[in-house]
Amino acid sequence: MINKDTVEVFKKVETPFYYYDVELLKSTLELYKSQIDKYGYNAHYALKANANDRILEIIKGYGLGADCVSGNEVKLAVKSGFSPDKIVYAGVGKSDKEIKAALNAGIFSFNCESVPEIKVINDLAAQMGKKARIALRINPDIDAHTHKYISTGRKEDKFGISPWAFVDVTDLIDQCGNVELIGLHFHVGSQITDMSVFELTCRRVEELQKWFIDRNINIANINLGGGLGVDYINPNEHPIAPFEDYFSIINKNLVVRPGQRIHFEPGRAIVAQCGHLISRVLYVKVGKQKKFAILDAGMNDLIRPALYQAYHDIENITSAGRKMRYDVVGPVCESSDRWGHNRMLSKTQRGDIISINTAGAYGQVMAMKYNQRDLAKAYYSDTIK
Repeated sequence: MINKDTVEVFKKVETPFYYYDVELLKSTLELYKSQIDKYGYNAHYALKANANDRILEIIKGYGLGADCVSGNEVKLAVKSGFSPDKIVYAGVGKSDKEIKAALNAGIFSFNCESVPEIKVINDLAAQMGKKARIALRINPDIDAHTHKYISTGRKEDKFGISPWAFVDVTDLIDQCGNVELIGLHFHVGSQITDMSVFELTCRRVEELQKWFIDRNINIANINLGGGLGVDYINPNEHPIAPFEDYFSIINKNLVVRPGQRIHFEPGRAIVAQCGHLISRVLYVKVGKQKKFAILDAGMNDLIRPALYQAYHDIENITSAGRKMRYDVVGPVCESSDRWGHNRMLSKTQRGDIISINTAGAYGQVMAMKYNQRDLAKAYYSDTIK
């Protein structure tokens, strides 16, 4: 929580920087863990959402595994203390080097996304004298009704294996002596707030897994991926995602067979709300029709608004004056470096501190040095002075 005392500390710190509310992160994890324990589910935190060392340390402490989408994420997960037998590895383009590193690490499962990938994993495992556990990432042809860049389960998306390829996949696995099929993996998209999408996913999972069960192929693990959205519009009112509703819907709609283990890959829902990008106002530029609040934080620090046209709540946390409309923009030499159009902020002036909220997911982890700008540092609520 950002209170008056915290704001006074912010005034002494060079901006822009990321600020993480450790207490909120822990409260989020406590609720999430209570829900997966209630239903006997398993969870693998998605490192791509936020790979900050301190954040990973806290998440690992709650017993979650890791969901990785690159060889370096696998290495980081192992280095950070995540147990290899709780690491799953997805991605449409795993290189030979990455596959070998994951095999050496002894990960729980490769989430495989194509017939050629299965063949390569089998061949590399054979060369190394190992057996790779694999799950088939299935493309269920479900529209998650989110931004087109974060929808991943439609038939025209690049992710996953479509049902028409099931015969080819199972025939290949029968011929491969160094892979073991241990389950099916589904992930239809990100920032899903329409709970009916998860109901539909559960029904589709049942339809698709029956194809395998009818052919006496054991499906020991069902991985439903992630995707649960958070409230970007009113983050202060809803600081924790609706985990109880989400898991209740899964429990009511997913058919679980005896001995099956159910897995999830939470990312955004765990870390988004605990992170804030803190910035200073450099200038207020007044035009004939609008005012611009120009910040020292730019799209290189948090690319979501420029990349996805994503909305982030913006607060002037040093001013309590009357509300006025501003176009809030950054300093990067790109027209897309814009935080918000016609946003209502307390009357703003040079030097005011601005908080761009819900920045804990896909923020710091995607930062870059475009325009040769410095990378924003990270500070934490339990250590910042």
